[in-house]
Formats: sequence, structure tokens, C-alpha cells
Amino acid sequence: MDAEAVRERAGDLPAEPGVYQFLSREDGEDERVLYVGKAVDVRDRVRSYADPRSERIRQMVRRADGVDVAVTDTETQALLLEANLIKRHRPRYNVRLKDDKSYPLVQLTDHAFPRVEITRDPDEGATVFGPFTSMGQVEVVVKALRETYGLRGCSDHKYANRDRPCLDHDIGLCTAPCTDEIDRESYRGDVESVERFFGGETGILADPLRREMEAAAEAQNFERAANLRDRLTAVEAFHGTGGDAVSEAGSGRETVDVLGVALDGTDATVARLRAENGKLVERDRHAMEAPDGTDDPAAVLGAFIPQYYAERELPDAVLCPQRPAGTAGGQGEADDSVDAWLSAAGVDVRVPGAGREATLVDLAMKNARRSPGREDGTAALADALGLDRADRIEGFDVSHAQGRAVVGSNVTFVGGEAEKAGYRRKKLDDRNDDYESMHALVRWRADRAVEGRDDRPDPDLLLIDGGEGQLTAAREALADVGWDVPAVGLAKAEERVVTPDGSFDWPDDAPHLHLLQRVRDEAHRFAVQYHETVRDEVSTPLDTIPGVGPATRKRLLRRFGSVDGVRKASPAELRDVEGVGPETAARLDEAL
Repeated sequence: MDAEAVRERAGDLPAEPGVYQFLSREDGEDERVLYVGKAVDVRDRVRSYADPRSERIRQMVRRADGVDVAVTDTETQALLLEANLIKRHRPRYNVRLKDDKSYPLVQLTDHAFPRVEITRDPDEGATVFGPFTSMGQVEVVVKALRETYGLRGCSDHKYANRDRPCLDHDIGLCTAPCTDEIDRESYRGDVESVERFFGGETGILADPLRREMEAAAEAQNFERAANLRDRLTAVEAFHGTGGDAVSEAGSGRETVDVLGVALDGTDATVARLRAENGKLVERDRHAMEAPDGTDDPAAVLGAFIPQYYAERELPDAVLCPQRPAGTAGGQGEADDSVDAWLSAAGVDVRVPGAGREATLVDLAMKNARRSPGREDGTAALADALGLDRADRIEGFDVSHAQGRAVVGSNVTFVGGEAEKAGYRRKKLDDRNDDYESMHALVRWRADRAVEGRDDRPDPDLLLIDGGEGQLTAAREALADVGWDVPAVGLAKAEERVVTPDGSFDWPDDAPHLHLLQRVRDEAHRFAVQYHETVRDEVSTPLDTIPGVGPATRKRLLRRFGSVDGVRKASPAELRDVEGVGPETAARLDEAL
């Protein structure tokens, strides 16, 4: 776009808060997002790109073919939406955090009887509210809305072809439109009430909650009244900052996050130290990716803060080596949206000049500058496998009991440390075939990645728990989908790393072997944990035996692994299990 095209497009845009995206379609490719920005006045901000202030932005504008915008209610909401879009589209010209979460949204799906749910990836045609920063607060509010107005939260699969209401109806979370317990017109009225709440009418939910709380207190049901009081507090605070659910910093003790930043070409590192009551309690480092020509630490800090604190508790104060872009006095584009957001949440941003706080900032700067990968094994692993990098690793494992209750785990490690927000798990078809189950698990992950349904970045490496057979099954799944991600296996028996070109027998004290072992062991732990949960949920022959309740059944399955294992156990072995006496052991032996 040239300057005249930018001015012409800006003239059609609203003079309201919102987010704008510069788009490009090159060489017949699908439309790509080059840059995402936010503004109090979208029209004025986009118009300013007719005369870019840097060569980097000038280059971006030349490559752009168009501008798309999304209007928001407030500047704070624009800030959060910008962070979500940067995370989703990974635009080339934005400073972006490489590995982190996006902000949650609430959607009402485009169905005859809409579903309400919290999501990071809204359905096409859905009515979407947010984004929000406090996941806990959003969960409380959505549950309160469902208890008050009965909107369904089930999947389409569970909704279809039911002949009786599900448990959600029994516990008061749903009015069961699936079995015509409510007519469409009445349900639509409840949907409109939910839309009005997210539109800012707090009383439409707060008033019925308050009445129920007072009734519970009058009936001396004080536990219920206290629960409703806490829910009412969350609901009333939900719109307290101009339509956004911004987490409160006040937690009864002083927490301070100290940030340091280091730039090396297009790579940036932000180190974070957390201090509570003057004592350091956490240290971590985060990789940022900056476009060519970005050499401004303020811009890196201004991008890091909203992207990092998605779903995380904000501290009471943030100490920085200089004012982040987007705060009063910060460099970069002329807005103070980060400042407004942090101020509304009660967070103080400080740039200390001397004293203990300045010493902490110096320490954070040293942490940011230290050689990456030296301690976490990622650089050594990349070198050993011939990869450009191995900062982000996803591990996969399958767990089952002789082909029953088959589940898969998918864990994420970033910079050598577990990233719990990146964990996923999946129920698989029951089959006693580890290779087929691994193929199905990796195929599921690859499908989601290729179709854009997974909000996590593509990993640098996949680690398969197993040897050549499991790795071959995983690689076939990747080839079926066309997801080009390197994969290796790690078998527990010999601790040999299996690759498509052979295997490695690394020294026992090699940091890159230790890294793979940590990923493999965590994938195994997560799979077994989920398998036990699924196994305990399914009906078994044990359920029909007198004297065997849910707790005893769980202990039996954990001890012997499966119903078949219980069947093979002797009466004496059965009696060793807590809760199984001689009579119960005899019944088990006879029934099985």
C-alpha cells in the first residue's frame, strides 16, 4: 500500500477503540497477517501509517494489501484482543512472545439452542465476548450464568439424540433443550439475558444471586450463603473496569515482578524474578521474537507484559530497567494502554534508580544476558540432533490396561521446563496395539496443528515414548497429515535415542539426554494419571459385586492393574487390599 491508499482506507474506519491488522496476499498464497496493533482511535492510528516512523514499519506497509479492523468497547479490551491475535497469527512485524497462552473468550455458539463456553478458539459464526485476563473469574461467572439461566454447555455429540436429560439438568446447570424440557422461544430469552450481562448489565445476574444469598442466610444455610456471596463478589467485579475481567493484584502480601531484557539481533530474552515480602521466590526466562530492525528494549517489554500475563496472577508491582512501551513515558507508539490496564488492576510500574529495587533490576538484566541453553540442555540437544533449535519440545505417550481405557498424553516443555498450560490429553479407541494408538495420538495433534485448531505454537521437536516401532507409527501419522516437525523416540530399557537415521547412545550425564528423559517421564506420568481416571470412570464387573464400592474398586484396579488382574489374584492377595475382608474376597473369587 502506498501513502494515498493508507489514507483512503483510514477514512473508512471508525474513530473508536479497537484493533487493526495489516494484511498481505503474496504469490497467490492465503491472506497473511503482517502486523497487529491497537488504538484508542483506530482511524487516526491507521492514518499515521501513511508516514511511517521507521524503516521496518515502512517495509511492512509496502507489503500490505489491506487493513482489517475489530472495534472494542474499551482500550483495555483492545490491548487484550491484540495479544490474542499476535499469539494466533504470529505476525512477522510484531514483537511476540514465542511460547505462551492466549486470553480466554466466552462464546455463544451459532446453534438453534446456543451453547455457552469459555474458549481460546471461537467457532465460526459464534457471538464472542472478551477477551478476559482472569480465567478463574470468568469460570465463576459462566457457571453462575448457567445456574441462573440454564444455557447448555455440552458438545454437539452429547446434545444430539438424547432421550432423557443429562446430569447438568439434574444439578440445575441446564434447562435441557435437548429433550424439549424448554421451548425455543423461552430458551432464546435466556440467551438474550446472558448477552445483556456481557453487554454490561451486571444486575441481570447479580440481582438473582443476591436474592438467593439472602434466602439462604435467612434459612440459616450459611455455607451456601457464603458461597453465593463469593460468587456475587466476582460477578459485581466483572464489569468493574470498563467491561473487562481484570485480575486484582491485592493478595494480602507484597509481590513484585522484576523484569530484565536482552536483545541479540531478532532474538530477545526477558528474565523475570518474583519477590515476595522482599525475598526472591521464582526465576524464569522467556524467549521473544522481534522483527528485523527492532532494537528498543521498551518495545520488547511493552509486548511481553500483556502477552505473558494471560491467565496469570498480576503482581502488586513490576520493576523494569526502563518504561515499557504503552506506559506513561515509555517509547514506541504514542499510547498508554498497558499503563491503563495495569493501573486498573492496581499494579504499579516502577523504574528504580537506586537502592534494593535497582539491584534487583540489575540481577534480572544479568539473567536475561546469560547464555541461553547453557543449563537446560536445549542447545546441546539441538546440536546433537542437527536442529536449528530445541527450545519447545512436545512429548507423547499412551497408557491402557490390556487394550481397555486407552488414553494418550501430550506434554510441553519450553526452555527445558514443563509448561503445564501446554499439556493436552485424549481418549483413544480401545485396542491392545501400542503402535496404532501412538499413530492415532500423533495424528490427532498433527490434524489440529495443520487445521489451525491448536492454539499452541508448532514445537521444535516431538519426543515419542518408545522405540523404533512407536517412532515409525508417529512419523507415518505426521506424513499422512503433512505436518513437518522432527520426531525422535526414547525407549526406557536402554535409554537410547532413536531417530529416523539411526540411534544415539549418549553419556548418562549428558544434559540433553536428561532433558529428553524429563520430557519422556512427564509424558508417561501424565498418561498414567489420566488412564487411572478413565479406568475408574468406566463400568466393570466389579460394580455388581456386593461389598465392592467405588473406593474399593479403585484400590483393586490400582493394585492389580485391570479386572483380569483381579481375576487372577488369589484370595490371600485380595485380602491384602484395604477394604477387602474374607467375605468380600470370597465373593470376588466366586464372581470373577
